[in-house]
Amino acid sequence: MPPRSYKRYGSASPTEKEMSHIDIQLPLDRDTAAGLRAGDSVTLTGTLYTARDAAHKKLIERLDAGEALPVDLTDQVIYYCGPCPAPEGYPIGSAGPTTSGRMDRYAPRLLALGLRGMVGKGQRSEDVIAAMRRHTAVYFGATGGAGALLARHIVAAETVAFPELGTEAIRKLRVEHFPVTVVIDSLGNNLYDIGKEPYRE
Repeated sequence: MPPRSYKRYGSASPTEKEMSHIDIQLPLDRDTAAGLRAGDSVTLTGTLYTARDAAHKKLIERLDAGEALPVDLTDQVIYYCGPCPAPEGYPIGSAGPTTSGRMDRYAPRLLALGLRGMVGKGQRSEDVIAAMRRHTAVYFGATGGAGALLARHIVAAETVAFPELGTEAIRKLRVEHFPVTVVIDSLGNNLYDIGKEPYRE
């Protein structure tokens, strides 16, 4: 099933195509992930899980010990974010993305378990991109420095694992029309590379 509101580009090349806007209801299934392309403007509605490097380390330690993970990652999307404390009357504080490269050593293991998407900022390693291609996953970019604006799209938040990590605990977020861009799609197309193409001549 193609993603909701998905618009195909026809024969246009990645550098010439008109960007599409896609509204996705989470969780993110394989078919929807497979239909996304680098450069797509996307809004996410549903459940996101926050996790940074400390939480990823604990997840991998559990896997190595043969223990179950606290969250079933099948078709889920992880947001690389350590939000600020919630002001009174709000579900969460500023919630901007952190640098994704710190999670690169852990991401392939989680992708193999069915993780379908990741949200962060910055480049990913070749190992992560290869794992995304193998497991039909996508990497979304969120705007750095806009944590307060992004927090407006988070309507509920609760800690679900590793509360001892404080801001780096795993949180379950309910988001509405959370704005992201497909940076790397499940075919390995990379917006950071595509964006440079017109200037290489």
